[in-house]
Amino acid sequence: MYKRVLLKLSGEVLSGESQKGFSEEHVEYLIREIKAVSEYGIKMGIVIGAGNLFRGRDFEGLRPTISDQIGMLGTVINALYLKDRFEHAGIRTVVVSQIVTLPSVKLINYDDIDLYFDAGYVVIFAGGTSNPFFTTDTGAALRAVEMKAELLIKGTKVSGIYDKDPKIYDDAVKYNIITYDEAIEKNLKIMDTEAFSICKRYQMKILVMNFFENNNLIKAIRGENVGTLVVPNK
Repeated sequence: MYKRVLLKLSGEVLSGESQKGFSEEHVEYLIREIKAVSEYGIKMGIVIGAGNLFRGRDFEGLRPTISDQIGMLGTVINALYLKDRFEHAGIRTVVVSQIVTLPSVKLINYDDIDLYFDAGYVVIFAGGTSNPFFTTDTGAALRAVEMKAELLIKGTKVSGIYDKDPKIYDDAVKYNIITYDEAIEKNLKIMDTEAFSICKRYQMKILVMNFFENNNLIKAIRGENVGTLVVPNK
């Protein structure tokens, strides 16, 4: 079983696909999945996007530096929302960020993160990389390395990485295991090239899986075959 894991989720986990805001059904599902993991004493970090609040098309006409900052602030909103919902469910949670100073947000500090984990907290990393031009995928890769995770899990709506879109092509083939180099060479869009590059440099394994299948998260942490594993070498 993996003991230290970073979970990357899109903001749509909170709203439902192509929806905005917060869906009680989706939020309750997320809470159940995280609670099941926290009860095992897993040291878990979370990076969540802001697609339930803002999407790229919402910012047409804005400079990228401004639109990216708005998106980063959206991840802080989601992180604070989750912190309160998690804590009401009995999940001790702390939000850390480099981009805001709020009473409920702590500054990222490597030593403190270890203390939070040792005290049984789920740590939500908000604000992306703190720089524009990078996605939350890249932010997740960076935070996974910083927290010394054994595995970066990307929760998606599909059961892993395919050679082409399985929603469009019936003959799409799923990879059970693939290397960073193969993922980059094949231009697989499941994560950004920058995120793959960071994980490759620091030998960070990535698991891409369907987050919306009951108990898949705890199965992934147990090392069961529930998605596609991206590794340095086969």
